[in-house]
Amino acid sequence: MKIVETTNEGLKRAYTVKIPAQAISGRIEEEVRKIAPQVRMPGFRPGKVPANLVKKMHGPALHQEALNSSIREAMDKLVADNQLRPAMQPEVSLGEGYEEGKDAELSVSLEVLPKIEAPALDGLKLEKLVVPVADAEVDEAVQRIASQQKSFTDAKKGKKAETGDQVIVDFVGKLDGVEFEGGKAENQPIEIGSGRLIPGFEEQLVGVKAGDERQITVTFPADYPADNLKGKDATFDITVHAVKVAGETTVDDDFAKQLGLESLEMLRNLMRGQLEQETAGLTRTQMKRALLDQLAAGHDFEVPPSMVEAEFEQIWSQLTHEAGHEEDPEAALKEIEAEKDDYRAIAVRRVRLGLLLSEIGQANNVEVTQQEMQMLLAQAAQQYRPEDRQRFYEYVQSEPLAAAQLRAPLYEDKVVDFLFGKAEVTEREVTREELQAAIEAEEGGHVHGPGCGHDHDEKPAAKKKAPAKKAAAKPAKEEAAPAEDKPAAKKAPAKKAAPKAEAPAEEAPAAKKAPAKKPAAKKAAK
Repeated sequence: MKIVETTNEGLKRAYTVKIPAQAISGRIEEEVRKIAPQVRMPGFRPGKVPANLVKKMHGPALHQEALNSSIREAMDKLVADNQLRPAMQPEVSLGEGYEEGKDAELSVSLEVLPKIEAPALDGLKLEKLVVPVADAEVDEAVQRIASQQKSFTDAKKGKKAETGDQVIVDFVGKLDGVEFEGGKAENQPIEIGSGRLIPGFEEQLVGVKAGDERQITVTFPADYPADNLKGKDATFDITVHAVKVAGETTVDDDFAKQLGLESLEMLRNLMRGQLEQETAGLTRTQMKRALLDQLAAGHDFEVPPSMVEAEFEQIWSQLTHEAGHEEDPEAALKEIEAEKDDYRAIAVRRVRLGLLLSEIGQANNVEVTQQEMQMLLAQAAQQYRPEDRQRFYEYVQSEPLAAAQLRAPLYEDKVVDFLFGKAEVTEREVTREELQAAIEAEEGGHVHGPGCGHDHDEKPAAKKKAPAKKAAAKPAKEEAAPAEDKPAAKKAPAKKAAPKAEAPAEEAPAAKKAPAKKPAAKKAAK
């Protein structure tokens, strides 16, 4: 096998690899000897089929397998001999005109990971914004639970429904006078003012009374999950069976016991704990952003363009998907196009930080344990249909790259926690609004410096627009692209379908978007 380097520029490498024809034919002969005892052919005793006939029967398949295994071995040798750390799957192409009996000439191009010196961790300083949970917030949380536990009783005969009342109705939905699938229900309880149905539906039930029949007209939202109903005007024939009024819910020990708790105090403590956990998550986000800003400000090194492009494609796919669900998709797309350079800068920053965190983790023996991997695997498997979960387990276990994708977010969190432990942390008490503002601020406490992802000679990152006009939220800069995040070779089982909405009248939440796939390597042999 002959390997010649043809390009060595920055992080780009290219090689030509020649695999001798004898090596490939040798593999074929070895495979023939291996399978011959199992081959059955009329006129021959089992295991006695001549090798030349076995080769004639299975020649093309044997040659393809021999060629592929020779290429895999050549790639392993190329990486090992040159001490390469590929950033993404290498691109491998077989020379034109190759045929059995000839040397196989490969062209290989790839990008390698940069050499990064593990940074000194002395001098890291972080401010932790702490939000104390006030008694009033706990009271509000308890009241929200009480409002969800409403009990309704029949109203006085002839009472007209008001906001806050519940009506029991039959309805039939129609498009252009034709009933559509899923638009029909019987004895459906609807709380007027709950906001659980599409806009305009509940409001038109104000004033109805038991025994009434009414037809209402509503317009389905443009982002409604059912394609045949998006943005369409529909009529609903309503028959009202009953009007009910909400009873008073007394928040006391008995109420807590109805929820399975011992006392109101226990309920309050539970709510306080949930609120503290929620604000702790916000605090962590704020600290992580500040930490990564410091790391980005102190490190500037070349990053593999292929990794940046893959990360950018993922960001861009998310943004265009969100823009497509805006009221004016064309204007939303135009807006993000104007900020395309900013999003690409975010991709560069994410990749650089991902590589840096990976280097820090390896230098300090940060690991994801086998038990933690099993937990991650079990959680990820829940996204698949029960009958596909075993295939998913086998897929991840057989594909190191798929396992790396799964472990990468947890690994990043563990490295961040390690760095939190090394930093000098000071605490400052703030309100929840101040903490939220710190997170949502466009610069987010950003420290300008080399590697920050901003072009200091040009305009800064785009100013934040009012939420009503913003096409799509800019991806958070505190995220880092996992260094191990490479395309998986095999195809994973299809994820289970999102549950179907029970009735089109209910505004179902948008299904989560699957992450954009990153480019796979070209096939080694045709």
